[in-house]
Amino acid sequence: MLTVYRRHLKACPYKSRRYRRCRCPLWVAGTLAGEPLKKSLDLTSWEAAQDKVRLWESRGRIEDRSQIRITVRDAVQKFLEDAAARYLKPGSLRRLATIFSKQLLPFAEMRGLQYLSQVSVDEVRQFRASLHNSANTSQKKLESLRSFFRFCCDSQWIAENPANLVKAPKVTQRPTMPFSEDEMKKIIAGCDQYPNCHGNYDPEYGPRLKAFVLLLRYSGLRIGDALMLERKRLKRDRLFLYTQKTGTPVYVPLPPELVAVMNSCSNRNPEYFFWSGESKLTTAAGNQRKYLNKLFKLAGVRGGKPHRFRDTFAVELLLADVPLERVSILLGHSSIKVTEKYYSPWVKSRQDQLEADVRKTWHSIQDAVSPVNAQ
Repeated sequence: MLTVYRRHLKACPYKSRRYRRCRCPLWVAGTLAGEPLKKSLDLTSWEAAQDKVRLWESRGRIEDRSQIRITVRDAVQKFLEDAAARYLKPGSLRRLATIFSKQLLPFAEMRGLQYLSQVSVDEVRQFRASLHNSANTSQKKLESLRSFFRFCCDSQWIAENPANLVKAPKVTQRPTMPFSEDEMKKIIAGCDQYPNCHGNYDPEYGPRLKAFVLLLRYSGLRIGDALMLERKRLKRDRLFLYTQKTGTPVYVPLPPELVAVMNSCSNRNPEYFFWSGESKLTTAAGNQRKYLNKLFKLAGVRGGKPHRFRDTFAVELLLADVPLERVSILLGHSSIKVTEKYYSPWVKSRQDQLEADVRKTWHSIQDAVSPVNAQ
C-alpha cells in the first residue's frame, strides 16, 4: 500500500500533507511488493502522482521512465521528425525548425541545459524572454513550446510539461480593416502606372499585377495560394478552392472581367497563371509582397498589406448579410471560431440586433419627454 503526500516548502503557507492545490513537491511512502518504499515522485501535480503510484502498484515494481536521460537535442530532432511524419505544411515545419533548432537549442547550450529533465518552468520563462517578440508572436511560440513538451510527456521522457505553468501574454486583437472602395480604385489605377526595374511602365507586367490584385480581392485566397493557382482550377467563372472533409468541393465565382484579365495574362509556365514553377514558393511570395508594397506606396494607400485583400473579401460578404458559417467555408478556416475571432465585429446581423436592443430602451426617455411636449 502506497500513500502520496506533499512535503511543503518553508515558504508555503500550508502544512497539511493532503493539501492538493499548492505546487510543493510530492512524495510517496508505504510498501511495494513487500518492500518498504519512501521516495520523491519529482512531481507537483497530485493527479499525475496518483497515476504514477497506481502504475507501480499494478505492476508491483517501480517504473519511472521520466528518469530516462534524453538530451534536449535528441528530443527536438524526434519532435521535428514526428511533425514531418504528420505531413504538416512546409511553412509550419519551417516555423518549428526556427523555434527549436535555431532558438531553443542555442539557448539550452548557453544555459548548460544538456538533458531534457533540466528544463524547468523558470528556464522556459527565460527562453521566452530572450526572444524579445511581440505579444502575439510570443503567444504563438509558447503554444509551440507546450506542444513540444506535451510530445515529450507522451513519450515519457519527462513527467510534467514545464510550459503549462508559463502564463501566456495578453494579446490585444486589432480589428480587421478591409480596403475601402476608394483605396481599391487607387490600387487598381496604380497597376496601370507600375514601373519595371528600369523605371518605365511595362505593358505586360501591369495587367498581370492587376489580375493578381483582383484575384486576391474577389477570391479570398492567401498570397501563396494565389501565386500557385493552376489554370485547370478555373472552370469558366468558377474557381475551385478546396475539398471539405465531407468530400464536398468548394467553389467561388469570379467576376467575368477578372476571368478575362486572367486568361489574357501570359506566363512562361502554361500550367499556372502567375508562378513560373522554377523558384521556391517562399521566394516567389516574398518577391510578390515587395511588388505589392511598392504598389501601395505608388497608389498612396497607407497601411496597405496583401492580407487586407482577403479581409476585404470576407468583410464585404458579412456586410451583405452572408452568414458567418458560409464565410468560414469560403475562407477555408478549420473552424468557425477562427472566423469569428477575426471578423465577428463585421457581422451585419449582429450589429442590427445590437441597435434594435438599444432602441428598445428608449421608452423611458419618451415617457419623460412627452409631458413636456403636451404642455
